[in-house]
Amino acid sequence: MLKAEIYITLKKTVADPQGLTIKHALDSLGYKEVEEVRIGKLVTVKLNINDKKEAEQRLNEMCKKLLANPIIEDYSFKIEEV
Repeated sequence: MLKAEIYITLKKTVADPQGLTIKHALDSLGYKEVEEVRIGKLVTVKLNINDKKEAEQRLNEMCKKLLANPIIEDYSFKIEEV
């Protein structure tokens, strides 16, 4: 069995209003060193697959079809055995 952590983030060219709001809040709390905040999603899935190549293929399909919007989001994933 494999476990995958999928990280989904807005593309750098897409404005991130949530990140901007959090950056302003951190700034108002005195964290002046924070230069940029970008918000993303973490999706964790367990796969009943033992082959990492097959898992990568299936995860790419899942991301392209449902989990990420390829027009405005990028994704990456990390796979490990459980």
